[in-house]
Amino acid sequence: MGAFNFTHSDPSSFILTGIPGLEAAHIWISIPFSTFYIISLFGNFTLLCVVGKEQTLHKQMYLLLCMLALTDIATPTFVVPKALGIFWFNLKGITMAGCLTQMFFLHMVSVMHSAVLVTMAFDRYVAICNPLRYVTILSNAQIAKLGLVGLIRSVLFILPLPFRQPFCASRIILHTQCEHIAVVKMVCGDITVTRIYGWVLMFVVMGFDLTLITLSYGLIISAVLRISSKNAHQKAFNTCTAHICVMLIYYTPSLFSNLTYQFGQGIASHIHVILVDLYLLIPPMLNPIIYGVKTKELRDKVGKYTCCRR
Repeated sequence: MGAFNFTHSDPSSFILTGIPGLEAAHIWISIPFSTFYIISLFGNFTLLCVVGKEQTLHKQMYLLLCMLALTDIATPTFVVPKALGIFWFNLKGITMAGCLTQMFFLHMVSVMHSAVLVTMAFDRYVAICNPLRYVTILSNAQIAKLGLVGLIRSVLFILPLPFRQPFCASRIILHTQCEHIAVVKMVCGDITVTRIYGWVLMFVVMGFDLTLITLSYGLIISAVLRISSKNAHQKAFNTCTAHICVMLIYYTPSLFSNLTYQFGQGIASHIHVILVDLYLLIPPMLNPIIYGVKTKELRDKVGKYTCCRR
């Protein structure tokens, strides 16, 4: 991720190959790509519109859902249009500025997404373990401040390291996007610091954030088990189910993708590319569906607007 500031006097473009080895199937591969993207945009924009219009949904949890929806709109939007340009029109060129900009915003949104999930875990902890002080501890203003802190953190973490190293002659990226590991490998020079920075960033974001989430749920489980009522148990766990599902579909493929890049040298390159693309496409598509199904209040409001249009 420290490759964002690499410069070179040659202004020539990079070449994105798409999915290496599957070029003949690009048209067919574009079908699930575009389908997932359309579903993702529809679901997340619907969530934003319903929450925005309904005063009864102007609550802390739904404000956090809107933050999550914004990251879920941004993530595939930075990838899918360019990928479809490759699949449909063979538009494989991308300028250096465009490539580094895509890398910056993709990783910035990813770190922001993780920060939102941490805040949502804290929200569930306060709602279950300290319900009488919930509105005081987590007002809408406090949620907005936590969102701003998460945004600042994501920008600071992804700001480029001050490297001034040239790229080698080959500017072919075997990917549908400017994936940072693929770009770093094209640098002519020692990339040890860049690799270390990538590992540290992954540890800080995934390790630290997952630790906070685990701690929150550990305290939630401890508090719930002290309640004697089974109905209270069920209600408490139901409020956490959607968030747990969203966490699993975000962190699991992310961790798996990072590990396969670092240690899966025997895995075919097209498998790497497909894994990364699915990681960027599947969670944004599923998140609004999960919350729509698991949150009755939101489901009812969506149904209200759907029925009105009929």
